[in-house]
Amino acid sequence: MPRLLSRIAAAWLALLVGGSAIEATAESIRFSTVVIDAGHGGKDGGSVWHGLVEKKLCLDVAKRVEAGLKSRGVKTVMTRRTDSFVELDQRARLANRVPSSIFVSIHFNGSRKTLISGGEVYYRSPRGRTLASAVSRTLKSRVPGGSRGIFQGDFKVLRETRMPAVLVECGYISNKREAGRCADPAHRQKLADAIVSGLLAVKAR
Repeated sequence: MPRLLSRIAAAWLALLVGGSAIEATAESIRFSTVVIDAGHGGKDGGSVWHGLVEKKLCLDVAKRVEAGLKSRGVKTVMTRRTDSFVELDQRARLANRVPSSIFVSIHFNGSRKTLISGGEVYYRSPRGRTLASAVSRTLKSRVPGGSRGIFQGDFKVLRETRMPAVLVECGYISNKREAGRCADPAHRQKLADAIVSGLLAVKAR
């Protein structure tokens, strides 16, 4: 009987250790390049509130994210660098050609419910969820307005990309106070720094 109990205990220990190893692996993602997608562009301006145009904010933050990643030795690919219109499927195709990559699409939100504020991070796949959780945590801890959390979404750029992918809504420009923050370059730099930190937090060493 003691020998049987010992075997049962050993089996449970092995299961627990194995489970922990799987969990630890799930928390890290191996990548060398980040595909950065500045939402909207060209004829598609996105949300427009309080004198702010979403497409311009997206590109500004995307370029700041690119600079932050490059300064840390991470390669980047941008889906657009200018005020140009790029089809959603074209963005996904470009991303899918980049080996060892993850994908982050940058947006700003708008709603008729103008009291809503805060960032949101969307994902579709399990590894996308890992990325989303990390970015949401850094937004919450480092950026005024924080994050409303992570959400599963069926956006085309998440559905058609084959790598771990997230879509970050950096804040609600329909909220007057948050729009004021988003108009400030210093705040947009905080957003970019938080996104960079979140992405790198799950990078496999």
